[in-house]
Order: sequence, then C-alpha cells, then structure tokens
Amino acid sequence: MTHTTWVLESGVFPRSHTPLREAVVAAGHRLVEWDDAWWSDGIPANVDDTHTLFHGSLGNAARIHDELNWTPGSFCNASAFRCSAWYDSVREWLLHTDWRFLPANELVDSAAEVAASLGCTNRIFVRPDSPLKPFSGRVLDVASLSLAALDHGFYFDDEALPVVAAPIRTIGCEWRFVVVDKVVVAGSAYDAATRTATSDRSNSDAWAYAQTIAGVIPPPADVYILDVCECDGELRLIELNPFGGADLYVCDGFAIVRAVSQFALDT
Repeated sequence: MTHTTWVLESGVFPRSHTPLREAVVAAGHRLVEWDDAWWSDGIPANVDDTHTLFHGSLGNAARIHDELNWTPGSFCNASAFRCSAWYDSVREWLLHTDWRFLPANELVDSAAEVAASLGCTNRIFVRPDSPLKPFSGRVLDVASLSLAALDHGFYFDDEALPVVAAPIRTIGCEWRFVVVDKVVVAGSAYDAATRTATSDRSNSDAWAYAQTIAGVIPPPADVYILDVCECDGELRLIELNPFGGADLYVCDGFAIVRAVSQFALDT
C-alpha cells in the first residue's frame, strides 16, 4: 500500500483543515469526511482499518482510539496524556515547578490549604487533569473557589473530577509544535486569547527548544502536540496534547501529512 486514508472532521477546524486537505490530495492519499452518524450506522466498508488517520474533535478522537481498530488511528490515548501521567517526567522543562493533583471537590473544600502549600495566597491556577478538557484552565480566587467556578454541571458532572492546582505564571508568546516519532515536523506561533497564529521556522529558538524536549522525554504517543511558551524571559513547556483532537493553527499541513503518513505506512 502506498497511500494512507485521512479521515477529517473538518467542521471542527475549518481553517487548519484547508491546507491539511490540500496536502492529503496533493500527496495522493485518500481523503474521507468524518460523519457522526457512523457511530450509529456503522463505519463504511470502504474505510480500511489499516493506515487510517483521524483528525477532528477531541471527543471523537478519544472514542476512535478506544472503540475502533484503526491503525494508527487518532493518536488520542487519553490516559497517556493526563497531566498526572507525564508532569513528573518533564519537570525540568515544565512551566509549573509546583503543583497538586486532587479531586475537584477536595480542592474546593480545602482551597486555602492547597493554595498555601503552593505558595499562593489570593489566587490560584486550576486545570483539568484530563486532556479531553472538561473545562478550560483558569485563574480563580481562592476565597470563592467552587465547583460552579469550574463549570461543574455544565461541561462535567463528576464532583471528584481530577484537577491540577498550581501557582499562577505570566505567559508571553506561545507556540504549538507537531512531533512525529520524536522529531518536530511543524510549528506555529499563536495567541491563545485571540486565536491568531503565524507560522514558525525550523531555525527558531522555540522550535529548537521543542526539539530538545521531544528528543528526550518519554512520548505519550508516536505523534503528538507539544506546546511551548515564553515566561519570565525563558522558554518553558506548557503541555502535551493528543494530535488527533488538537487545533493545528497554521502549522505546515504538507509537512504534517508527509511525516504522519510516512509514519503510518512504516508501522
């Protein structure tokens, strides 16, 4: 087989999927549009299990990993991407130097104690442990920290949802990189607040920093996303994310399709 099948849920990432789609077609690979009806009607017989790749929503990426026999599939093993699974192994580079893993309701009940243990007073940063992002990471007032402030009942119902609590850090520029078999193959600078992005060069300091990390850490998947930021005048690792459900911003679609497809064909 000389081609892969790319299954794209393009309605989720219309901007970044435009160059991705062009790259898939230009390289002679097969392009298939994802349809949620497949979960009830069954996957079409003409979609092979092997050499098939998915990119789209996090929910579908995780479910495809867990329920379908596609290989390589979606590169979205949620357990491997939990912060609690990889934080310790990247401590040398991580944005946070101190943190606590605990259930959300325990954090709410002991917010002042948790904050004090992290050297915080009035405010604290909280994010979900899960890479599936049941709520967005945010800065909260310790005195009024509640489950409602974490969007409980809106995006999730489990009061004991595992979360990460950490001191607040001020972030400057941010970058997103695509890693394939421990090699950074594409990158994009981006502004998380405005969701604007610009391409990044392979000779940039951020790219070199990302490659250093990717070359030595235990990878959560063969293909994944590595996010870097500038903080207090130095580069730091923000997080690792599943490739299958991550916004690619303006990462080079042709470079991504070339590297990921070749990996799929080689495995």
